[in-house]
Amino acid sequence: MNERELDRNAARRLAIIRHAREVTGNVAQTCRYYGISRQVFYIWYRRYEAEGLAGLRDRSTRPLHCPHETSSEVVGKIIYLRTNYHFGPEKISMYLKRYHDVEVSKSGVWRILKRLDLNRLPTSQRYKRHDRKWKRYEKPMPGHAVQVDVKFIAPLTTASRKKYYQFTAIDDCTRLRVLRIYDRLNQKTAIQFADFLLDKFPFRVETIQTDNGSEFQSAFHWHLLDRGVRHIYIKPATPRLNGKVERSHRIDGEEFYRQLKGVVIDDAELFNDKLAEWQDFYNYHRPHGALGGQTPYERLRQKAAPTTPA
Repeated sequence: MNERELDRNAARRLAIIRHAREVTGNVAQTCRYYGISRQVFYIWYRRYEAEGLAGLRDRSTRPLHCPHETSSEVVGKIIYLRTNYHFGPEKISMYLKRYHDVEVSKSGVWRILKRLDLNRLPTSQRYKRHDRKWKRYEKPMPGHAVQVDVKFIAPLTTASRKKYYQFTAIDDCTRLRVLRIYDRLNQKTAIQFADFLLDKFPFRVETIQTDNGSEFQSAFHWHLLDRGVRHIYIKPATPRLNGKVERSHRIDGEEFYRQLKGVVIDDAELFNDKLAEWQDFYNYHRPHGALGGQTPYERLRQKAAPTTPA
């Protein structure tokens, strides 16, 4: 309701009071004429006597205290997760439950974001509708398929010219990841990463799936076969077939590299120390939407748990 409507309502109430005073001289008759109760008339009258015309304006009906209102502390956490990580309502709800033992439904989070005008993400973060929908698939057991890809790390500041490459391996079943930074992108570093991931994953890797990049060609391919690991290439120009590792790279950009802006790291080992901290958080502490709020390690434990015969 705008100011003009508020002033119009106040003027109408003043006209009713004047009608009772100057026209009929009778409150009951005026109330019948305007279709209001005498109780309402006297409420307006007392407010007019105490405050003048301002007392006849509409007042908020919001209660002074609501026992079910979300606390300002929780609202502050919601704002922080939204503005710093661009999380959606569902993920914010998962984080509040896991790390703060606070239960706020995703619809409740949405209402808070809507009230604060934070319900729309920046353009670069919004969901883009596709003409074709792709069915999500998932391997039944850990190690059946591991997706591997490389993320180019642009220099974090203009003062730094060093380029780095993040090799990423993600297990199709559990979403458990192994990450490593190298300052070269070739088959030698790809082979080093292959040996690194085979040593780090807590299960036997049967198949590694990559795109057709030059770093994953014959030397890399035959090295995996010598290690007893099957290597398959996805079809050219179909990055969706490596969709889990591609999506995880987007998460890295949103939740890890964004926090490093302005930090100059020109040493690969120091970079790997930072990346290892992020890897541990991702694997052991970060709830994953596609896993129903579980962490990758929790999903691994679930898959590894012995099944009780019926």
